[in-house]
Amino acid sequence: MPRYVGKGSRRRPLRRYGFFIAVAGLIALLLLQTSPRLSEQIEPVRTAASDQMFHMSKPSLIDRVTGASKRERRIFELETRVRELAQYEALALSMAERLEVYEDILNMQGEPAGAEVTARIMAEADGPFAEALLANAGRLNGVEEGYYAENDGGLVGRVVQVGKRSARILKITDFNSRVPVMGESSGLRAIMFGGRDGAGQLTDQPESGAFIDGERILTSGEGGMFPRGVVIGRVIGGGDEPRVELAMSRGQLSYVRLKPSARILPPEVDDTSPSAEAVTAAPSEAIE
Repeated sequence: MPRYVGKGSRRRPLRRYGFFIAVAGLIALLLLQTSPRLSEQIEPVRTAASDQMFHMSKPSLIDRVTGASKRERRIFELETRVRELAQYEALALSMAERLEVYEDILNMQGEPAGAEVTARIMAEADGPFAEALLANAGRLNGVEEGYYAENDGGLVGRVVQVGKRSARILKITDFNSRVPVMGESSGLRAIMFGGRDGAGQLTDQPESGAFIDGERILTSGEGGMFPRGVVIGRVIGGGDEPRVELAMSRGQLSYVRLKPSARILPPEVDDTSPSAEAVTAAPSEAIE
């Protein structure tokens, strides 16, 4: 006899399928939360959707009066900036690891390392120099004459006098300061000294040509007082009278790093010979 099939028996398979579909959806959601590859692919879509929903929402009258909408928008902008910086950080770390691998493959020799000291600037030092700083690190901390000072922006100056617990730093903004520099893009050499307006002036240019407006100015390493490649600033104006906008002004002057300027001896000079001692002592003699 034919069996009667009612409406209730037809709905049961649909309910069973719905239950299995819900369980599969929960498992997929868990996989999305735990799998880093899937989360990296879905994170941009999720971020774009949340940003779009935030822009579509309109602040209420109470939020406008209390200023909550401005704070929320500022928080949203900061969170967006943090996400962008996190991506750049991951890219920088991967590039640093890749660079280390390339250096190992090429057997590249790095810069000679030296003991550096982080010192605090206590006051503006009085003395024969108009632009000088007094740091709270001296001979007991390993600081010697000829060390150069650098902040998070760029070159600050060089140590011209050392005590037991303090050191006097001649800033590159002083008129008596002379720094051999070079253009990063043009490659031109010159001597920079401090100007009255706080910017650097370039003189004694041995090569013909003009510095490029906006190019970075680095230390050339000539003379041995400063190592090669330390950032000083950028060229302003160019032309016949180029000026240098100093990078140290964009950093903090409360703390500086005092670093030794490693002198690379020529291959004909032995480290134990008297001529090597004379070459090594040349920077300190120039400072005195």
